[in-house]
Amino acid sequence: MTTESRRVPGLEEPSAEAFRAFFEAVEVPAALCDLSLRLLRGNAAFKRFCFDHGLTVDQMMEALADTPVPEDWGSSEVKVALPQGGAVVMELTRRGDSVSVVGRRESEHMRGHLVVVEQALLEQARTEGVLLDLGRSVAEAGSEEELVAAVARGVKELFPGRSFCIRITDARTGSLTSLYAEGRLKEGSREPLVLKRSAAEKMHLVESALPAGKVVVAGRVPLLFEGSVAGVSAPLVASGQLYGAINLEYPASRAEMNTYQDERVLVQLANQVAVAVKNAKLIDELTFVRKYLEDLLEKANALIVVANREGKIVVFNRAMSRLTGFSKEEVLGRDVAWLVHRDEHLRLMPVLLAALRGEDLPNFELRLRTRSGEARASFATSTSLSSQGEVEGVMAIGQDVTVVAQLEQRIIHAEKLASLGQLAASVAHEINNPMTAVVTYADALLQRVPVGASGGPDAEKLRKILENGQRILRFTRDLTSYARPSKNKPEPVRLNALLDKALGYCEHVVVKAQVEVERDFGEVPQLSGVPANLEQVFVNLITNACHAMRPGGRLSLRSRCEGREAVVWVKDTGSGIEPGHLSRIFEPFFTTKTEGHGTGLGLSIVQRIVEKHGGRLDVESVLGQGTTFSVRLPLPD
Repeated sequence: MTTESRRVPGLEEPSAEAFRAFFEAVEVPAALCDLSLRLLRGNAAFKRFCFDHGLTVDQMMEALADTPVPEDWGSSEVKVALPQGGAVVMELTRRGDSVSVVGRRESEHMRGHLVVVEQALLEQARTEGVLLDLGRSVAEAGSEEELVAAVARGVKELFPGRSFCIRITDARTGSLTSLYAEGRLKEGSREPLVLKRSAAEKMHLVESALPAGKVVVAGRVPLLFEGSVAGVSAPLVASGQLYGAINLEYPASRAEMNTYQDERVLVQLANQVAVAVKNAKLIDELTFVRKYLEDLLEKANALIVVANREGKIVVFNRAMSRLTGFSKEEVLGRDVAWLVHRDEHLRLMPVLLAALRGEDLPNFELRLRTRSGEARASFATSTSLSSQGEVEGVMAIGQDVTVVAQLEQRIIHAEKLASLGQLAASVAHEINNPMTAVVTYADALLQRVPVGASGGPDAEKLRKILENGQRILRFTRDLTSYARPSKNKPEPVRLNALLDKALGYCEHVVVKAQVEVERDFGEVPQLSGVPANLEQVFVNLITNACHAMRPGGRLSLRSRCEGREAVVWVKDTGSGIEPGHLSRIFEPFFTTKTEGHGTGLGLSIVQRIVEKHGGRLDVESVLGQGTTFSVRLPLPD
């Protein structure tokens, strides 16, 4: 088997004529020139290209005559102006001593422009998307801090690689309220806020109206960050008020960025943010005002209650809670008639109807329900109006007149006691005269009884008459002395003797209460005080102790020295005082006794007397076991 080798001949170089034919056949408009851009040859497509654009070949070459020739193996583009306007792009390519000139068709020229336009549209769409998301974020922000954080996220997304600073200020004072910086701030760059004069004028900001020392208007804005080489800024202005500024700055590595485009987007962002900041400030201010007014109504000393058009209670302040004993949660939403005593319902309805008609009543007294009974209050009513001027409900502001009514009753009672005291003094005087005669005659008759003789039953009767007569005289004398107005002049007082005297005044109370008295007096030196006033202190404490006990109880009086104080304890085995009442027993007119058995003034007066003597009155009580009052009085040095 033999193998035949076959030789493939090499490709032959095309002739010059073949090159010319190919050059003519190519549809690309092309021409061949020397290094002086003189036309050596142009194909038919080149001639048509020139004709289609209103030029001859010579005119095209004349337009290219002054164009620099690119370096060898280099290329360049040249725009040639057209007679009818516009331009075409010619591409020049050099190979050795020859230069090719190729005309770019309209479609190819537009393709480059479309790429640029497409990129610009994509960037614009991205920017608008970020601004739209930012608008939603700032609208949902619940505080200025959240708003600034949302804006910072938007700026990072819009301007990656830049340093930026967001400063929010108070529109009235210019004081900085929030600051966010991405980058290293220079010392002292936080304040004052510097605005570019052209931007301030564009935003119609009057320089003289801006807060002095806090905002400065200048020809250029100083750079805020370390290492920045350029920057742009935009003020936050809404409704003619300045709310801060956003500064955007470029490090040296980003100096070639398009600051004009950035500034345009930054201004658009700042306008959106300014409105959001203004709204946030308004919301904060309205929230503060609303809370302030709610606190004002809640903590006011006056009684305040508001009912809507349906008669439901919508406002019930703390003073009303204290008076009625009902909490706000128990009352809100209830019908206003529920709060009023049932006997007052018929009087209440005309008042509500008149108020809903817009009529104001300056003074209207009602009995209110309370947890423990009822209270009397005087109200002035007025209507609350909506923003459209329609009646929304009724507001009633008043004061508790229960205490006033009780005070009137107690003043009348005090007047009666004063009159009774004067009557008692005169009665005591009238008793003294005949009793003095009885005692004198009884004593004279006893003197006739022989010494050493028993005198029989008549003498014993005379002794009883004499003893009881002297007791009556002593009691009336002590009663008159106690009722006599005190001179309030301090004098030496023997405390134990004074306690005995006070107990003597209360002998009838002790006997009536059927209680046992226990004395435990220690050695107490004389102290300085007003005897009559101190007698009143202990008479009141002893009387209260007797009233608190049932028959068979025990009253303990004990005195001791503790350091530089004389201490007297008045202890009973009575029912004790409820813990809720313990802190109020020294309040004027507060009493736990039934109506007609106490004025509620005794302990208040006792405390005042003790404190005027430089002492202190304390109380300890266990419910069901008894109460102990301790009176501490200073001893002289």
